[in-house]
Amino acid sequence: MMDYVREPDAIYRQSFEMIGQVAELADVPEAIRPVVTRIVHACGMPEIVASLRFSDGIAEAVRSALAGGADIYCDVETLRHGVMQRLLPDGCALHCAITAPETARYAKREKMTRAAAQVDLWGDNLAGQIVAIGNAPTTLFRLLERIDAGAAKPAAIIAFPVGFVGAAESKDELAADPRGIPFITLTGRWGGTAMAQAAVNGLAGGLST
Repeated sequence: MMDYVREPDAIYRQSFEMIGQVAELADVPEAIRPVVTRIVHACGMPEIVASLRFSDGIAEAVRSALAGGADIYCDVETLRHGVMQRLLPDGCALHCAITAPETARYAKREKMTRAAAQVDLWGDNLAGQIVAIGNAPTTLFRLLERIDAGAAKPAAIIAFPVGFVGAAESKDELAADPRGIPFITLTGRWGGTAMAQAAVNGLAGGLST
């Protein structure tokens, strides 16, 4: 048999220990270190640490919101399924409406993506909740547009949209003006559901496996 680590807890433990030793994490604040560790673990690239942008109180904001009964609204189903429910407080629900028939109808009528349309359909339900984005820049753009128009603000925004069209621009807009909302994001084209779910899991439960 080939020689490799087989036991899941040992794999997690060794991975996090190795990540903790990389130079890129040396200046990461202690409160956010478990989150950054999980994000690096998800992509295998310590160099992305330099591109992370976050509010000073993002960890406290997310944990406080969850403790107060907040739900998490996800842009895509793969992100919703990737969040570890056992790390969340009892009663915390995960929402995603991108596959709902009413979302498709609304998106067609308004000539927008389903990822953006669901933000409109969530409406004021987002007040005091957590929004997690791991795929679609249009979700983030639409969320910021609605907030600028006076819509209720979420308690925190976890934004890792990925791609060549709008991803970097949407995250730059959030980082430049978070509208008073605690946030974490990764500038540039990098992102994706694996990083977003790692951020959610890190904020909710630290390095619990």
